[in-house]
Amino acid sequence: MNRIVLIGNGFDLAHDLKTSYKDFIEWYWEQRVLSFIDNKTMVSSDPLFTIRSITNTFNQIAYSESVDDLNRTERINLLVKIETDTRKYKVSYSDFYRGIKDSIEQKGWVDIEYEYYKQLKKYCLIPYQSIHFDKDVPKELKSLNDQLYYLKIKLIEYLSKTCNDISRMNGEIKDLLYEPLTPRDIAVEGISTIADMLKNILFDDAQIEYGLDNNFKRYGYIAPNSEDQEYYRKLYLKRKFFSSDKPCPFLFPETVLLLNFNYTNTVDKYREEGVAQIINIHGTLNNPNSIIFGYGDELDENYKEIKELEYEESRRNIKSIKYLESDNYRKVLSYVESAPYQIYIMGHSCGNSDRTLINTLFEHKNCISIKPFYNQKADGTDNFFELAQNINRNFINMKYIRDRVVNKTYCKPLPQNITKQQNEDIRDN
Repeated sequence: MNRIVLIGNGFDLAHDLKTSYKDFIEWYWEQRVLSFIDNKTMVSSDPLFTIRSITNTFNQIAYSESVDDLNRTERINLLVKIETDTRKYKVSYSDFYRGIKDSIEQKGWVDIEYEYYKQLKKYCLIPYQSIHFDKDVPKELKSLNDQLYYLKIKLIEYLSKTCNDISRMNGEIKDLLYEPLTPRDIAVEGISTIADMLKNILFDDAQIEYGLDNNFKRYGYIAPNSEDQEYYRKLYLKRKFFSSDKPCPFLFPETVLLLNFNYTNTVDKYREEGVAQIINIHGTLNNPNSIIFGYGDELDENYKEIKELEYEESRRNIKSIKYLESDNYRKVLSYVESAPYQIYIMGHSCGNSDRTLINTLFEHKNCISIKPFYNQKADGTDNFFELAQNINRNFINMKYIRDRVVNKTYCKPLPQNITKQQNEDIRDN
């Protein structure tokens, strides 16, 4: 039995890294203000939006506001001030960037790839084209793709600066990654598969050896006829094994696939040689050419129509095509075919932008359990309901979600690193 761990942005956030798209866009706004310093013209422009100064130059704005001395919040507020002062400035946003900006202002977060896909549909699909009837579609598609590429380059720049100082490993997270399977988490349809495996272990005195972690607690030799073995034999014979809420020491995953959807290398410190492998499915910062940034929702009802359009620009950022540039996707497919597996979700929102791949993992015949680790907020609330909704959208066959997904009662929050400020507060108390 194996385990696949979906590593998403929440995993980085749990390590105190400012890697959300909202953090990135705030940094981008700050950089736009800093660009005023050397700009002696009446226009400040990039692919996303343009500001025209009606009465001044941006160099004078930078001087009068002492932009260099402002902190991030003050710089962002300066841009808001410019945006609202229609007597002195004229600001024009691209439709794509306006969608990003509106999402942050209305919801407090944004999925840039999803906003891109929404905009793509407006230019490609007939029901939406009436909104843009006067526009040259190929030209607009190229402009949209250029904007996404520009954001991709800026995102690489931001993450490269933000993630240089990688925070420490979280011991609680590591223990969860390599913990044995809890019997009650197994889907009903997967019980027979695990039961056959257990029969050999519990009654044929199979000798099992596993590797050791750095603390010598991850794996060890399990002696035949041990107390643990006898305890689980009795549970098995009484048909109570699969209702047990204790992790079973005989059900350690043989291998663990850390499937990293992030561009950062935070997950690297959790690799156990001989046990775990890491696949950076969307590329890495140290190889910018490998980074995949686009849309991957082939289950969307509009996808087929977009794919068959004559415009090449409509297909430039399809993830399934980008996956062909490396063998990472094929490695994932080989892994899921190799043995039954359990899925852990750590920090991945399971949103639509990765739905094609996630659906493949969730509905594969070898998937026997899907266990989400949700975000517990400081005020006591959590995002389990939102996460469960997203997980639901990744299924076509609804019977699987009711059987394979572990309910909240048996799930846990994803452990969070204690920030430096929290450490100082603890010491002060």
